[in-house]
Amino acid sequence: MARWFKLAANALGGGLFIALFCVFVVQIIARFVFNKPLAWTDEAAVILYIWVILWAAAAMVPEREHVMFDLVWNSAPYRVRQLMQVVGNLMVGTLALCGIPASWDYVHFMAREGSPVLGLPLMWVFLPFVLLLVSLVIRSAVSIRNAFMGVGLEADLRL
Repeated sequence: MARWFKLAANALGGGLFIALFCVFVVQIIARFVFNKPLAWTDEAAVILYIWVILWAAAAMVPEREHVMFDLVWNSAPYRVRQLMQVVGNLMVGTLALCGIPASWDYVHFMAREGSPVLGLPLMWVFLPFVLLLVSLVIRSAVSIRNAFMGVGLEADLRL
């Protein structure tokens, strides 16, 4: 099931990026070849960009690939790394969990507003942020469980 979800998440992310690229190409051709800028391409590109970034952060990029400052992590002993893993993920997961209701309320409220050109309900524009928060809660819980099991606590000494 997890493998299927990862494949589906990657396929959706790839599809969103291809759509963004196609809209960008249409925008360039319309503006510079035909000298007729299209308003919908600007809006579609912004919406797709928001989705690509938030979807990738929520569902595609593994935790280990996110940017991190790990000088302290690599120099800490095993038990300290375990404590840092638990405390750090507890803070991130708790903050994300606390932010979900208010974020969902805002996203749901934005359903009544439409984007200026496409008329797309803004709920669909901002929905991936709520998905990102849910993903942070789930990833934090899994990371805390892994810390108690001793998984992923090795120091990364690659240069």
